[in-house]
Amino acid sequence: MRDVRFGVRVRLGAVAMAVLALAVAGCGGGDGGDNATQNAKSAPAPKASGDVTWCIGKDTTGAFSTMVDRFNKQYPNANAKLLELPTSADEQRTQLIQRLRAKSSECDVLGIDVIWTAEFAGQNWLLDASKITDKRQGDFIPSTLKTAEFDGKTWGVPFNTNAGFLYYRTDKVSSPPSDWQQVYSEAKSKGGIVYQGARYEGLTVDFLELLYSAGGRITDDSGKKLDLDKGKATDVLSFMVKGIDDGAAPKAVTTYMEEESRRAFESGKPAFMRNWPYTYALDKKSKIGSTFAVAKFPAWQGGEPASVVGGYNLAISAYSKNPAGAAAFIDYVTRPEQQLVMGSKAALPPVLGSVYEDPALKKALPFAAELKKAVEQGQARPVTPVYPQLSEAIYKNVFAALQGDMSPKEAVDKMADQAQSALETF
Repeated sequence: MRDVRFGVRVRLGAVAMAVLALAVAGCGGGDGGDNATQNAKSAPAPKASGDVTWCIGKDTTGAFSTMVDRFNKQYPNANAKLLELPTSADEQRTQLIQRLRAKSSECDVLGIDVIWTAEFAGQNWLLDASKITDKRQGDFIPSTLKTAEFDGKTWGVPFNTNAGFLYYRTDKVSSPPSDWQQVYSEAKSKGGIVYQGARYEGLTVDFLELLYSAGGRITDDSGKKLDLDKGKATDVLSFMVKGIDDGAAPKAVTTYMEEESRRAFESGKPAFMRNWPYTYALDKKSKIGSTFAVAKFPAWQGGEPASVVGGYNLAISAYSKNPAGAAAFIDYVTRPEQQLVMGSKAALPPVLGSVYEDPALKKALPFAAELKKAVEQGQARPVTPVYPQLSEAIYKNVFAALQGDMSPKEAVDKMADQAQSALETF
């Protein structure tokens, strides 16, 4: 295991794939839930003592073990340890659910993708963490806290975050366009735009980024009722379809995930790319390395800029035998000093606004200022226990429209019907 504690430099390119594994929120089907969250127990006051096991995805950079080592040295009465889960988010979720269904006390601290919040809370698998976050409301970038909220409570503490960028070729585009309509207009004559158009979670994110900016959403604030403006959704989907039909985006985009998009952009032809921050370091090493820049997303014409927040939160298992120790560990690793280590050594975007001003982070992440702006304008995906089914209703029908298998209106109608059916299951 690689140690990154004391000045050991981890190259950004070397950790890029690890960031991708945490950034992309592809999940399988959910379990629904009884939504009995009002009776959930609250996490106790932090007390750094006793055994604490942290279960999270594979520690590919050594940063997670560094957090454990630092915590144990700071608090001799505590004994934290890391239990690594697979790299794949789907497999992480599966393994956590197996333990939680069995009421296992093996994991005290759970590393959960932001889109699992409502599902896990709805099953009463988490302790209410509101008392932990209430004391630190001003520390966190507000959009990151939204990802941990459901049913009037906060179920985790933001640990790392993410938001998409608009990459653009500086030898083809003089400055980032002011709205998405201009992006596509310039893309049509300057080599195109690439994004994640395959039939998976990434397409849900790309669609929501445009829908949110156009003033639309999928559910109401409770996450329990459908609140889809079909007119706005159809406008956005029609825009995406037209982009492929008129050549602003290549037809092959419907086969692209993150890596395919990156490689297409690095080929030198596309003028624009929508992708996550992890690709920055890899793109810099490619043949276009000196001829591209990044910017936060533009607005839908007449709307406000919007992005979709990714990342991981840390939650306390309802079956933990040491919830006070778990609370202390979570509080420790989400403090500025530790967030700086995670950001500068492992390229995991911090959740604390203050950390983005640190020179060490700016040196490690040259796009730190743009990243902070992207996260600040970010919105959560629908926070609902049936998010996996909801996402599937979105990406399957958006994909069908992009493929020409149905009209945008037909796709949105079917999307709404399937989303409504999913929401009625809890």
